Amino acid sequence: MAGEPATGRDADVSETNFLSEKRIHLFFRISLFLKGAFAFLEILGGVLAFLVPRQFVLGLVAVLTQRELAEDPRDLVANYLLHAAQHLSVGTQTFAALYLLSHGAIKLWLILGLLRERLWYYPTALVVFALFIAYQLYRFSFTHSAFLLFITAVDAVVIVLTWHEYRYLKGQAFRRDRPPDLRR
Repeated sequence: MAGEPATGRDADVSETNFLSEKRIHLFFRISLFLKGAFAFLEILGGVLAFLVPRQFVLGLVAVLTQRELAEDPRDLVANYLLHAAQHLSVGTQTFAALYLLSHGAIKLWLILGLLRERLWYYPTALVVFALFIAYQLYRFSFTHSAFLLFITAVDAVVIVLTWHEYRYLKGQAFRRDRPPDLRR
């Protein structure tokens, strides 16, 4: 209401400050929801990788690339997809399934903790996200995938936002003259 002092994030907001606390927090939450959706898709992909037989994958890729290869037998993408499907081993499929399931589940667990603003999740998420970035950069050295670089850049932005949010929440706890509550 008019005349009442602002509290919480509203107290830290100036109308002219584009990167106000309120906007940074909103951007942080949006990034978490997007990462959460991607984590859910990873889990779904992992389950599908376990359940879908190799022959089905090969048949699907053959159908999807058939028209393109008929028009241009040297099409790079179609040939890559067909080659990858033909050489998909049971071990590779199992690794992909386990990787997607574990990666997605860990991210989803961390994101849920961050959305609940539990303080101990913040340093944990920072370490885990940094390890994900290290692994993605390692994989990039082999694949040179632009998509992998994009995902790594998004993860780096999320790390910066997570660090900022952690510092803000710890500062709020300190200003209330009580130690940070790790069970928050």
